[in-house]
Amino acid sequence: MDLVYARCAGLDVHKATVVGCVRGPASQRGERATETKTFATTLRGLRELHAWLITHGVTHVAMESTGVYWRPVYAVLEGAVEVRLVNARHVKMVPGRKTDVRDCEWLAQLLECGLLRGSFVPPAAVRDLRDLTRLRKTVIRERGHHVNRIAKVLELANVKLGTVVTDIMGKTGRAILQALSAGIDDPEQLAAYAQGSIRTKKQAALREAVEGRLTPHYAFLLQQHLALIETLDAHIATLDARIDAAMAPFAEAAARVQTMPGIATRAAEAILAETGVDMQPFPTAAHFASWARLCPGNHESAGKRRPTTTGQGGTWLRATLQEAAWAAVKTKKSYYRTLYHRLKARRGPKKAIVAVQHAMLVALWHMLKHRVPHQDLGADYFDRRNPARQRRHLLRRLQQLGCHVLLVEKVPDGAPPPSLPTPTTVEEAPDGAGVS
Repeated sequence: MDLVYARCAGLDVHKATVVGCVRGPASQRGERATETKTFATTLRGLRELHAWLITHGVTHVAMESTGVYWRPVYAVLEGAVEVRLVNARHVKMVPGRKTDVRDCEWLAQLLECGLLRGSFVPPAAVRDLRDLTRLRKTVIRERGHHVNRIAKVLELANVKLGTVVTDIMGKTGRAILQALSAGIDDPEQLAAYAQGSIRTKKQAALREAVEGRLTPHYAFLLQQHLALIETLDAHIATLDARIDAAMAPFAEAAARVQTMPGIATRAAEAILAETGVDMQPFPTAAHFASWARLCPGNHESAGKRRPTTTGQGGTWLRATLQEAAWAAVKTKKSYYRTLYHRLKARRGPKKAIVAVQHAMLVALWHMLKHRVPHQDLGADYFDRRNPARQRRHLLRRLQQLGCHVLLVEKVPDGAPPPSLPTPTTVEEAPDGAGVS
């Protein structure tokens, strides 16, 4: 095969070592020289790897995305050579001859022929922001786990606080939980902590709900969970401040993304941390949706199409977009709401919400690519797109219901009335009777 890169290298990265293979021109014409060497993954070892590659005049390096072990190697080589991070499933060797040396040699051979497609790696500032948003998401999930465990402890203690209070971690619920963790089990005293409308409308129901079997054991469990939640709240506040500082260079893009229905500040930060603000690596919106694994999969053989999934990938981005999509479909007079209900009737809610995520991702690509705010297509987009088709559908449906229909174009305002009287648009004939 034709050579694309004259001097390149393949790296097989592990936790403690990285095996490199350099391929370049040999002394004899038409042949290729290969040199393999093993380095430690310590900072000194990676600097030796960097010097070794520069000495051989390497311009392109390929390595597999192995866990998080590739990130220190990428950070050291970034800027000196073009590093191409490849999916391990795309470069799998022929089985039966797998070693570290063979792996790096195989990567170098594929790279020199231009057969490797690199994965998207955002700039360093975006990678740092991504670490922060992912950590915040993890801490929020952990906080949710402790809230669920508190609800479980209340059930074990026969305290039905959740049946009266909508949010057990709200002002009323939090005050009652603090009192329960202190060992207070008097219903009258606990109900006195109610605030807002609960204090006047649900006082009797609250007294009955908090009367349970609170033992010192359950009070201790509540105390521990509440202390952990307070600690996690402090960590979340610290992460929010750190993320706000990291988002300063992307403030304009974040404000633009928040013009889309269903996306608020926290969702915009999480989305930009995963995608970045530069859409240059994605030639089209279809490439962008495919990278995020939010496009229809293909599985066709012998002319038959079989059902398949969208594939695995973009876990953090898809989770954020799913939350944003559920919020967007609740926005009145929104295109996403119409799209969801249009597909839900035929495909079900799960496939419909994935389609909404795909539509939002396509819109995000255009917003970030052309630096424009979101422009909602409107709830009547499908009617405006093909009004003749909509009329045929409604006409066919009315005819199926036994109606005789005569369509008359609407007279514009200010236009002279038609010469013939305007007939009734829809008239349902009684049984056995015709329509004149």
